[in-house]
Amino acid sequence: MSTASPENVQIQLPDGTLAQHPAHATSMDIAMGISEGLARAVIAAEIDGKIVDADRPLGELAEGTAPLAIRLLTSRDREALDVLRHSAAHVMARAVMRLYKGVSLAFGPTTDGGFYYDFDIPQKLSEDDFAKIEAEIKKIIKDKEPFERFALSRDEARKLLDDLKQDLKVEHIDTGLSDQASVSFYRQGEFVDLCRGPHIPDAGKIKAIKLMSVAGSHWKGDVSGRPLQRLYGTAFFDKKELAAYLEQIEEAKRRDHRVLGKQHGLFSINPEVGQGLCLWLPKGARVRVALEDFLRKELLSRGYDPVYSPHIGRVEMYETSGHFPYYRDSQFAPLYGSEVGGMLDAWGQRLQAGTLSKDDEDKLIAAAEVFGVQLKSYKPSSSDDAKREVLHDWQVENERYLLKPMNCPHHCYMFKAQPRSYRQLPLRLFEFGTVYRHEQTGELNGLLRVRGLTQDDAHIFCTADQVEEEFRATIELTKFVLQSVGLNDYRVQLSLRDPDSTKYVGTEAQWDQAEGALRGVLQHSGLDFNEEPGEAAFYGPKADFMIRDCIGRSWQLGTVQLDYNLPERFKLEYNGSDNTTHRPVMIHRAPFGSLERFVGVLIEHFAGAFPMWLSPEQVRVLPLSDKSIEYAVAVAEQLTDAGLKATVDNTGGKVQAKIRNAQLDLVNYMAVVGPKEAEAGHVALRDRIDGDLGSMPIAEAIARLNKEIETREVRQAVKSSDTVSYEG
Repeated sequence: MSTASPENVQIQLPDGTLAQHPAHATSMDIAMGISEGLARAVIAAEIDGKIVDADRPLGELAEGTAPLAIRLLTSRDREALDVLRHSAAHVMARAVMRLYKGVSLAFGPTTDGGFYYDFDIPQKLSEDDFAKIEAEIKKIIKDKEPFERFALSRDEARKLLDDLKQDLKVEHIDTGLSDQASVSFYRQGEFVDLCRGPHIPDAGKIKAIKLMSVAGSHWKGDVSGRPLQRLYGTAFFDKKELAAYLEQIEEAKRRDHRVLGKQHGLFSINPEVGQGLCLWLPKGARVRVALEDFLRKELLSRGYDPVYSPHIGRVEMYETSGHFPYYRDSQFAPLYGSEVGGMLDAWGQRLQAGTLSKDDEDKLIAAAEVFGVQLKSYKPSSSDDAKREVLHDWQVENERYLLKPMNCPHHCYMFKAQPRSYRQLPLRLFEFGTVYRHEQTGELNGLLRVRGLTQDDAHIFCTADQVEEEFRATIELTKFVLQSVGLNDYRVQLSLRDPDSTKYVGTEAQWDQAEGALRGVLQHSGLDFNEEPGEAAFYGPKADFMIRDCIGRSWQLGTVQLDYNLPERFKLEYNGSDNTTHRPVMIHRAPFGSLERFVGVLIEHFAGAFPMWLSPEQVRVLPLSDKSIEYAVAVAEQLTDAGLKATVDNTGGKVQAKIRNAQLDLVNYMAVVGPKEAEAGHVALRDRIDGDLGSMPIAEAIARLNKEIETREVRQAVKSSDTVSYEG
């Protein structure tokens, strides 16, 4: 039993060692007690799972009498890099405030590759300013001033920020932190910032820092809010790590799927068609079809049934599922059968936001009457809830439709379309279903972030006893799909709910059951996984596959989600072995995630040079001269009849130029033919990677190529600069 008192705190080190320390002791004191070298290396500490400053008094962190579990973080720990970059954001903001007048600070969080800080600053920043800002940053780092934490009451904090003329921070105190009795600040020299922390002991820990770019932003991400400037940067503990990261950035530019997609005719996004709406060109469509055919064949062999659903659905269906209005901002506006529908929808939104005045209501009632809508029970004196109910009843009566944001509600009704027995479960429904999301224009990014996306969506309806086996099978399927395209470096993120958030649907018992089931399967699978509270879907926890590509970048691709809530919301039932009705459990899974994003990632991973089984042009037949074109066409026909994607280069010029063009077009194989090959019925086969393979009969070449396709062999696709990797 702990003997902790207000004057003493008991701690437990990772090796299980227990020790007593005074309440004013810090993690740095503990490190110093172990060795001076460790104390010099400490960046921060993890205490009871929370990252804190190394000089934070332990007494402030103790709750109850249980020992504090302490892990000292050094530059070897991934969490320490986040702390370093958060501190680097403060250092950058301090440098900007030294150099420019009238700077109002917004927020400065970390990102996957670094950090940024948003400023309201009279002068427009550009990359031309980076050199002098970086010079000022180096001066701050050289002084090695410590980061000092202090806390104030909300009123004291507001006065301090008002005195500092930091109006954005004052607004955040008034709105974003209105429920906080006290807030924390960090001081470094003359620089003071409202911040939760944690931070590094002193700025001298930053050994490598670089500004990366500048962009526009808005206060708290609201496009209607105050315009700001966002300065991006990155930082590391070591200059070599920074150099590797910068090389990775350059390699990423060379692999940009938007550039390669245009260069190789894979896809097009034309603003006249619509931003974020992909046009799959013939070569890109061949890649997509290959992926669809591969997965369709695999799913059919695993007991899935194909289904199709429409591109629109009634809004009430998505209200039942919870997708509307929870995610209304990311959905296209409802479709109405009359002009008045849109008007009343806008009316309802303003009512929801509390921005309708009495005069507005009178005008809108009059406008509704012009359209023949009699809102008899709508009274300005009614409560807002009563008014919303009147509007909602009218909208339901006149049919509202949404462009489909999700496939799962449609599949719920497919389950519900006929009586179900436990003998029919699990029921596995799959569809390559296109859905639509109204992403902000500034967030669109080629195939990686689009407004129309096709999910390799499937939903499994099963009994509670079948959940573990079905979930395990979906995990194995996702692993198989990723390995088939050579994405073998991944970890799994178990995305859980945030207990303090209200965005989730369902009972606490349902969530506990679902999270426990997922955690148990992942533990038994032996997969490397980490837990991330707050990242769950609104209806259930999920396992997200986080992929590292060949240059070290991380992508979220496949996902498997467990759902006890939608079956309840849609009142799904099956007849059990006890002859009574039961709720099925629903599993959502998509190994690709979306075909658009998956292909975009593959383009960058392979630098456009797809493995043979996915390649849009597997063989190009190259005649030595016009005299051999007829034989070249005959060879291409044989290759095509054997299931290969073959073309003929019948342009003029020397064969060396044709080989070079095929190499630049990333064609997997070239079949050179001339009089000798025609006479013998051969082709001179060339591998894009390995070069000349020699002359061989056409049948032998076909067998060789088809073997590579059937085994889905993924060979090194790019010989230069594809091994760049960094740990960061």
